[in-house]
Amino acid sequence: MPIGLRLCSERMSRTSIELRHLRCFLAIADEGNLTRAAARLHLTQPAVSRTLAALEKHVGARLVDRSTHHLALTPEGLAFHDRAAAAVAAFDAAVDPGRLRHRPLRLGHAWAAFGPYTTPLLRRWQREQPRTPLELLRIDDRTAGLLRGEVDAALLRGPVESLDVPGLATEELLTEPRVVAVPSDSPLAARPSLALADLTAETAILNPVSGTTTLDLWPPGGRPRSTLTVANTDDWLTAIAAGRGIGVSAASTAALHPHPGVSYRPLPEAPPIPVLLAWRDGDRHPATAALVALAREIAQGGPGTDGPGTGMGMGAGPEDAAGPA
Repeated sequence: MPIGLRLCSERMSRTSIELRHLRCFLAIADEGNLTRAAARLHLTQPAVSRTLAALEKHVGARLVDRSTHHLALTPEGLAFHDRAAAAVAAFDAAVDPGRLRHRPLRLGHAWAAFGPYTTPLLRRWQREQPRTPLELLRIDDRTAGLLRGEVDAALLRGPVESLDVPGLATEELLTEPRVVAVPSDSPLAARPSLALADLTAETAILNPVSGTTTLDLWPPGGRPRSTLTVANTDDWLTAIAAGRGIGVSAASTAALHPHPGVSYRPLPEAPPIPVLLAWRDGDRHPATAALVALAREIAQGGPGTDGPGTGMGMGAGPEDAAGPA
């Protein structure tokens, strides 16, 4: 084939996939069923099947496992999902007429936002940047929606080196001590503080979706006897209150997520958790730099900071943090 004709053919191949292919794939991933995905898209089921097949042919991989009644994404489909979601979100944001003049700055978080500095950040932003709304969004995801393009910046906890996010920029704002969340009627709740060794006979409730605690927090020979995984902070709290185990989190969790069946106790020997502000450096919101500067100033207690709210300091004592016991 002549070079010019081959280049033309390759160019046509690259541009043959449209936004509708990505929307179709995301609908299938969300619904787990072709019939429901077709109803959501107002298409026929054969049309959805053809669209998915065309997308898979283009990317050269099977994205959806059709061997069971409830469809599941293949490993390639899981890897493709976040990129597709980010592309669709970026397109929708670009053509949203309500965002053209003063596009809101979407700030994601997975469970504890900016801890005790959340309210000061929101109040000062409203005063100092009144033309750019700051939207605080909780998204149960390791990057709080940043990888999927659902937010412009995110408040993250824990190390981010393992996150596969091209162009990720971060600013460490502060560190938080860790606390143990235990059932309020547990003998552990009567202790003023706890050590990792005190938890070896317990079941550790872990949140691998958006949490920061793993079994690596404990030494290999002194880990909890078993684990239970949950998908979000609400389920984590419910499981602890029900007496199914204990959990380890940052101190701000105690202040922002009180629960009548959960008591929080300090865990002084555990390493603190870094709190980071993250954003996509190649696709930043125009107000990102202002957000970074303000968050840094508030965290450091610089001039004009509002400071933490009453009773929500990082070092809140166990009785202050426990909530009704």
